Amino acid sequence: MASRWTDSPQRYGLVTRLLHWSMAALFAWQFLGMGVKLLLGRHAVTAFFVGTHKPVGTLLMLLILLRGAWGLSQWRNRPPHPPTLVGRLAVAGHAVLYALMFYVPAVALLREYGSGRGFAPWGIPLFPATGEQVAWMLAPANLSHGVLAWTLLALVAGHVAMVAVHQWWWRDATLARMSGRL
Repeated sequence: MASRWTDSPQRYGLVTRLLHWSMAALFAWQFLGMGVKLLLGRHAVTAFFVGTHKPVGTLLMLLILLRGAWGLSQWRNRPPHPPTLVGRLAVAGHAVLYALMFYVPAVALLREYGSGRGFAPWGIPLFPATGEQVAWMLAPANLSHGVLAWTLLALVAGHVAMVAVHQWWWRDATLARMSGRL
């Protein structure tokens, strides 16, 4: 009998579900904050959200690393994708989601390090202040962090749309496997 903590061919385990839904909530927070910034500009509400953006992004980076390691450890146990074109597209879509979930915060952390200002999310020092900017560390995030973050949001919207297709059109158990109802 499989543990409820680990994945099985029938459903995702508790660890996978906790990582998935906690990251979903944190990404929603990040995108909500940036949406507020776009809508309101300089405002007290914007300042609150923007003030949490870097620490929450750092937490997301930690969770994506944990999720990646956990996913690799569960690779052979997970519910399989069908060996069809749709199944191969699902695998490719998930690969792009994971790549962007890693890249977007990673490049932002590289920018933080290269800024020379130091970085201590939640008071935990990650990078010391050096007072010197490193241009090659700033450039990738300046060029891509925002646009690829919005691309990630578009892919997440597609992911959610496909959950709806699975649930209401194909009427399979995909959502139940990730929500813990199986």
